[in-house]
Amino acid sequence: MMALRPMRPRFAPLSGIESRVPLVRHALRVVLLIASIAPLAGCYQGAATPTPVPDPVVGQKPQDVKYYPSDEPVRLGVQRFYEGNFGLAQMYFQAAVEKSPRDATAWIGLAASYDRLGRFDLADRSYAQAQRLVGNTAGLLNNEGYSYMLRGDLRRARAKFDAALRLDPDNAVTINNLALLNSSSKYIERSPNGQPCDGVTC
Repeated sequence: MMALRPMRPRFAPLSGIESRVPLVRHALRVVLLIASIAPLAGCYQGAATPTPVPDPVVGQKPQDVKYYPSDEPVRLGVQRFYEGNFGLAQMYFQAAVEKSPRDATAWIGLAASYDRLGRFDLADRSYAQAQRLVGNTAGLLNNEGYSYMLRGDLRRARAKFDAALRLDPDNAVTINNLALLNSSSKYIERSPNGQPCDGVTC
């Protein structure tokens, strides 16, 4: 019978100092990595906050440019309004007046959005708020006239358009709206007894 020899380990156990060498090497690598990154961090920090220089065209420094919290929502509101998405336009203009309650443009945009949504009660409130801020401008009167035209109140619409033209006789938008109003009233026909089609099936 063959005697079995005891198996020797392939690697001799490391002594105390030898077992620490890999740890020391790893720590040294980390220190060198941090040392190489630190100068770069200083470079990027300086670049993040440049010294403002005046704009050569307008002479303004960047920190002097006026920005209002309502600028972005008004821009988006106008964009959505002209896309025909009046619900989203109303939301953006509402956000604008909440951020800057003295922004008349935002109030007029909000009122016009309410007009297109058929919420004329809320449109009137928004127009009134804009009027308190800027007075009766030709643009505001024109918008109010268009609002009354949408409601079918042609008498009030005409009064607003006429007032707008007195302030700005060459305003193309008001002139166009007045022409639209005139053509609308020209083709509206009612029977003498006030019934549409005079009792005949339409």
